[in-house]
Amino acid sequence: MTPRLQISMLSFLLVFSIARASEPLRVPGFTAYGEPKPEAIRVTEQRGVVGWRDFETKVVWHGFIKNPGKLDLVVSVHAVEHGAEYRLTVADKQFTSKAIGSDNKETLVKLEFGSLEITTPGYYAFTLEGIKKDGVAFGDVDALILSGPAAEGAQFNLKPRRNAASVHLGYPTPKDAKIEWFYNEVTVREEPVWSYYMACGFHRGYFGIQVNSPTERRIIFSVWDSGNEGVDRKKVGDDDRVQLLGKGENVVASDFGNEGTGGHSHLIYPWKVGETYKFLLSAKPDGNHTTYSGYFFFPETQKWGLIATFRAPKDGSYLKGLYSFNENFVGTNGDKRRLAEFGNQWIKTADGTWSELLSAKFSHDPTGKKDRFDYGAGLANGRFYLSNGGYVGDPIKYGDEIKRPATAKQPEIALP
Repeated sequence: MTPRLQISMLSFLLVFSIARASEPLRVPGFTAYGEPKPEAIRVTEQRGVVGWRDFETKVVWHGFIKNPGKLDLVVSVHAVEHGAEYRLTVADKQFTSKAIGSDNKETLVKLEFGSLEITTPGYYAFTLEGIKKDGVAFGDVDALILSGPAAEGAQFNLKPRRNAASVHLGYPTPKDAKIEWFYNEVTVREEPVWSYYMACGFHRGYFGIQVNSPTERRIIFSVWDSGNEGVDRKKVGDDDRVQLLGKGENVVASDFGNEGTGGHSHLIYPWKVGETYKFLLSAKPDGNHTTYSGYFFFPETQKWGLIATFRAPKDGSYLKGLYSFNENFVGTNGDKRRLAEFGNQWIKTADGTWSELLSAKFSHDPTGKKDRFDYGAGLANGRFYLSNGGYVGDPIKYGDEIKRPATAKQPEIALP
């Protein structure tokens, strides 16, 4: 290859790499949230945000801007009426754009909002409002499109799953310990709807409190079947099915599926933010089976009450794989922060010895690997805490160990 040809090729590669580096970042409409009422919009992978009709509802994206510099702002919308007007707010600065509509409702219209200068790296909200329309809707929002130096390296969730990443605390225990009892306490600090704060997780199930709606809260205790069926419990044979042996007053017991299958129990109970709740889990091996019981301490009566007892087949082991977690189980409001403290963890082994658990290892689900980094864990008030969502994060990584101070407050248990 001649020197001139080499220089030409290098020049082409340099221009090509610069062009690729400056390609706009397209953040799909289906990753956005509706504010203040999430249910006021719908999202689909084909059309983005659909059903946006009222002036009060805002369409909001969140992302982490890594680099300072100029940021160019565009929003693409389907089915826009001529003359419709929109406002985009970023970093307390407002920008407006008027649509040049089309008779063809499938035409993708680009709303240009100008530019702003990003001076500080961090999480930013991009809030789109409709301020004028003649028709019924504001159109179907296809995407937020960002370009300029500040768009380089920006991190947004680009997938349809809008749930905040689930985050976990795993409690190391001595190898081969015959753990009959696991005690834990939970204090919820922030509790948007569709949140589950799980206190006593183990290799065969989970036990915690949940926000199911603006008016309903639950205590939930569930145990998985054996076998490999992941969806439909009707397909699980009798020799693999968990059996309900007993339940507390007003506790509802049923089946569950779609995340493995098993026996489910819940009690509708008005637990409150800021109050500390106590959970106790027991395991009694019997040959090839183990009986698991979940107990909840009711503050109003100062007594322990049974939630449910299940007999699990193909088991025969003591408690193992102990953990806690925060979960956002409906993604419609995955932008909201969940925050809870977990404290005073203890185990009791078959020889009657109580031991305090003073360390925990942090982990998260696959969403936390590269799609959502707004999570955290650490110490608060001498207890472990977990947070997920809200577009705030802590400098903690998968597998990091956290240690808490000892309380020496061994649980006082008087079971019914």
